[in-house]
Amino acid sequence: MADITSDTVVAVTGASSGIGEATARLLAARGASLVLGARRVARLERIADDLRARGADVITLEVDVTRREDLDRLVRAAVDRFGRLDVLVSNAGISKLGPLADGDVDGWSTMIDVNLRGVLNGIAAAMPVFGSQGRGHFVTTVSTAGLKIVPEMGVYAGTKNAVRTVMESLRQESTDGGIRTTSISPGFVRTELGDSIDDPAARAEIRSRMHEIGLAPEAVARAVAFAIEQPHDVEIGEIVIRPTVQG
Repeated sequence: MADITSDTVVAVTGASSGIGEATARLLAARGASLVLGARRVARLERIADDLRARGADVITLEVDVTRREDLDRLVRAAVDRFGRLDVLVSNAGISKLGPLADGDVDGWSTMIDVNLRGVLNGIAAAMPVFGSQGRGHFVTTVSTAGLKIVPEMGVYAGTKNAVRTVMESLRQESTDGGIRTTSISPGFVRTELGDSIDDPAARAEIRSRMHEIGLAPEAVARAVAFAIEQPHDVEIGEIVIRPTVQG
């Protein structure tokens, strides 16, 4: 295993809650230097202040992953402060669930912009740095929704499967460049993802399932850390992590 130290620089998007926050806290506890991005800046800064009080080296930025320039700023901040970027954890995501017959074109577009375009923006921003370093690691939150297709989650699952496809292509393109890719597909996790669902009944159902069987976000954070901590010649390409009782 390769220990995480203060020389390990990790940027995390969607870091103000849920899996992103849990990942930031775990990696900070293991010694990483962090660059945290999210839209909710006040909340993000409270997390960073707590981590700094525990000895972590953390910087924060307001980041909307749908804007390429925000990802450029995130990567540039890592290089300016720490001299490098080792890992980009692309975690920001939203869900807009409902029957396709509802024709929620705006909701579909938002999911495409955040869940897919946000990942692509991160790849475009970090790849030049990883290439110049000769080393780097893309860790991306996908979803078990893309592995088991169910009604009313078609477009959400479609965005996640698009990301899975992009990550596999990136893996194959990077086999001689020292760049690793990891796709992590969580099942039900107790996060705020359900809050972005507009339909009240669907939102209540997802919240109920999360509360009933959902994993703690820290379980997914441990999976992220496991992938990062492997020796640089070892790539954990995919991790599926779900509650034992999830169908």
